Amino acid sequence: MIRLSKALCAAILGALFVASQGPAAAGAARSQTKAYTTTVNYVAEFYPLWFTYNQSANATINRLVGPAKISPLYQTVVAINVDTLYASTFLDLSSQPVILTIPSTTVTYSTLALDPYGDVLSTSIPAGTPGTYGFTGPNFTGTLPDGVTQVPMTLDHLILIFRSDQYTSGGVNETQASETFRESLQLQTLSDWQQDPSGGQTLILPELFFATPYKTFADALIAFDPITFLKQLQVAVASPNTPPLTAQQQSLSDKFNTLFAKGGEQTDFALGAQDAHTLILDDYLGNTDANGWIHFTNMGEWKPGQNLDRSAITEFIQYGNNIQAAAYYQTFKDGTGAALDGTDAKGYVLNIAADQIPKAKRFWSFTAYTPQSIELIKNKAKVYHVASYTPHLAYNSDGSITLYIAREKPHGVPPANWLPVGRGPFNVMLRVYGPQGSVAHNKYTPPAIEKVE
Repeated sequence: MIRLSKALCAAILGALFVASQGPAAAGAARSQTKAYTTTVNYVAEFYPLWFTYNQSANATINRLVGPAKISPLYQTVVAINVDTLYASTFLDLSSQPVILTIPSTTVTYSTLALDPYGDVLSTSIPAGTPGTYGFTGPNFTGTLPDGVTQVPMTLDHLILIFRSDQYTSGGVNETQASETFRESLQLQTLSDWQQDPSGGQTLILPELFFATPYKTFADALIAFDPITFLKQLQVAVASPNTPPLTAQQQSLSDKFNTLFAKGGEQTDFALGAQDAHTLILDDYLGNTDANGWIHFTNMGEWKPGQNLDRSAITEFIQYGNNIQAAAYYQTFKDGTGAALDGTDAKGYVLNIAADQIPKAKRFWSFTAYTPQSIELIKNKAKVYHVASYTPHLAYNSDGSITLYIAREKPHGVPPANWLPVGRGPFNVMLRVYGPQGSVAHNKYTPPAIEKVE
């Protein structure tokens, strides 16, 4: 569980102010002690585990849950989308299998399984196929009941996420059918399923249950109490939830634990944690294309040596899909390199030529987020995205489309083409679900966002 003192909670405001001053400069090594360098490597390697461990400690286990709605109050996971309805859980297969029942539906949905680091795991569940499935851990040796299809997993602890579309690719509203599908999903342990095969329906909870801002807490801890953050990270790394460490990871963990236990100059550990966090931020924010968009081609499928990328994704797009399922592009800047800022009421435009419109089997969408917590921006219209399925979205005569990003809807602009933002810094994310063409081949670049002069 995350326990923050009153002083630290108040200090979060200070962390937000510091972060609002712009991207951090590259972490310069301010010390070359073993404590410092080991801490930098330790945080860069295991950073995602702080999030998933603390999230799981405050979540349901082996039972799908979803928010009744999504608004700026939702802060449990960064960069939440409003395109789909969510049902998710933390699976624990260490003691017995967990049974999943997927109902028949016409709704388009996706199933995502991730390890605690955010690596995508194969579930061997055919896409869009209803049935009863039994998740089993690596040490399972028994047999499942008749009619239950085994889904062997390589780990005992993982994250399972369902996303069901609220609109068809043709723009037909299927929110009610999507909600029915989400509520009809069933997940429970084998013993509970044997007692009541009709149990385990998705729990739909008030949005307040999903309001804990984990990213904000992590940022504040590292900025103001890095030693406490390191102690919490140690607990997460040693947790049964953590996948078996590789030899290299075990060596790093043992080395850090030994040095940390000896104490010594606490400043070296503190600076190591803070500089590692800076490296994580810079790894993400510095990965831009010519138009200022950030795009990672290795999401969910990181190779050895890409631990910094993995930690960076946790900070900005936790629980993201791999490129086979979705592509993500995010920008904090306009085409000139200036930070996006809604203070000027004239706002911005995004002109997308007909041949630049991203190709998708499901949909594409643009969402605006706050600069530090990467959460939805409060606005009077309560509009948080513009998508390919948005009703009455207006295209230009040549097939291109123009989106308007501003605090107030510009005069004469179709409401469907307006993405509201707040007064102050913001960022924009483009999602492409079911990538096709250049998007699927990682050759797509969104056009630059242009400031209205």
